[in-house]
Amino acid sequence: MTLFLGLGIAGIALLVLSLIFDGILEGLFGGALGGFFDGLLSLPVIAGFLSMLGFGGAIVLGTTGLGTVAAIVAGGLAGIVAALLTWKFSRVLMRDQTDATPRGDDLVGTSGSVVTAIPADGYGEVLLRLGGQTVKFAAKSSTPVERGTEIWVEAALSTTSVVVRPVER
Repeated sequence: MTLFLGLGIAGIALLVLSLIFDGILEGLFGGALGGFFDGLLSLPVIAGFLSMLGFGGAIVLGTTGLGTVAAIVAGGLAGIVAALLTWKFSRVLMRDQTDATPRGDDLVGTSGSVVTAIPADGYGEVLLRLGGQTVKFAAKSSTPVERGTEIWVEAALSTTSVVVRPVER
């Protein structure tokens, strides 16, 4: 019983260490066996296996009269299930990534409207949609553009200014 409880506690301690030293085993076995160790033998997965082996074995040994072999088998099966669930859950979390940050070049080819008139070869202001948000940019045009005119972005001069032309319909 003490050995099983020790394994369970060791698994919990390993899980705490995995929070501090995340990615060490993946770094040691990086690329071995065609990526077999990518996540499958990570510290959280091993900690899950070890904890369930220990605590599952202790529960079977303490609550039934089946003996040590049955406790090892039951704890081992519970450990395998816990390890697989931990591996699958960590893979799902690792895939949960956000979209790329929008950049000024993403504005080229979009349309918007003029909020402050643009003089010929001077600067005015336009409203454009960037990353789902309406953003005001300084705008330059080769021809004068009146307020409220629909414009087309031809180039991004900087992170806050663009070159535009009126939309012709």
